[in-house]
Amino acid sequence: MGRLENKVAIVTGAGMGIGQAAALALAREGAKVAVADIDDAAGNATVDQIRAAGGEAFFQHADVGSTDDVRRLVEETVARFGRLDVLVNNAGVAIAGTVTEISEEDWNRLINIHLSGTWRGMKFAIPHMVRGGGGSIVNMASVQAIMGIQGWSGYSAAKGGIIALTQQAAVDYGGRNIRVNAIAPGTIMTPMNEKIFAEAEDPDELIGTWNSWHALGRFGQPEEVADLVVFLASDESSFMTGDIIKIDGGMSIKGC
Repeated sequence: MGRLENKVAIVTGAGMGIGQAAALALAREGAKVAVADIDDAAGNATVDQIRAAGGEAFFQHADVGSTDDVRRLVEETVARFGRLDVLVNNAGVAIAGTVTEISEEDWNRLINIHLSGTWRGMKFAIPHMVRGGGGSIVNMASVQAIMGIQGWSGYSAAKGGIIALTQQAAVDYGGRNIRVNAIAPGTIMTPMNEKIFAEAEDPDELIGTWNSWHALGRFGQPEEVADLVVFLASDESSFMTGDIIKIDGGMSIKGC
């Protein structure tokens, strides 16, 4: 029996990268998974992988920047599976820029998708978790929320807000048996980062630089983060809430 047998989970941004790896890992441990993404083809491909491995999942188109989309995502999950036990707020975008360089449009987009998207997920998921007797929420922050990296003001601010929101929600709902934790990854080799490298003037140089930022001398892989998601979703982490867990290959202790 898996660690999440008979549990129901939602994963946003589950069409690729960390979200996809988390959805697959949760399903392997027995969870029924609602796969959410704005990319229908990618989301359905994740569902196909879960079903091919004997798991149970469905795809729901959802933009976490839309209140209506997130509400529908949660309602559809509960309608199909009868309950909600795990929420993984993972969807995000990467937009660079210093405070003076970033446009107001990009700033607002980062805050809306990362921070407000995390808030929307919790807003609609928590009432169902309360009715079900509890649950586990895993929010995706970033090591950039706790250390400065040149040129990422909006992204870092949004991720820092997720940390504060995680801790506040953990206090507010701990008495209802709802645990809220955040993960702070270092550089993970995801399609989002691959796009940054592809658009760089010298991709090999940028990859080498980013590798050197980590004490382990390499990027992390989505599956490594997914293992931590499973741990936080499971009863193995039953006395953990409001924690910010770094999984950064030593990035935050080495510095850039």
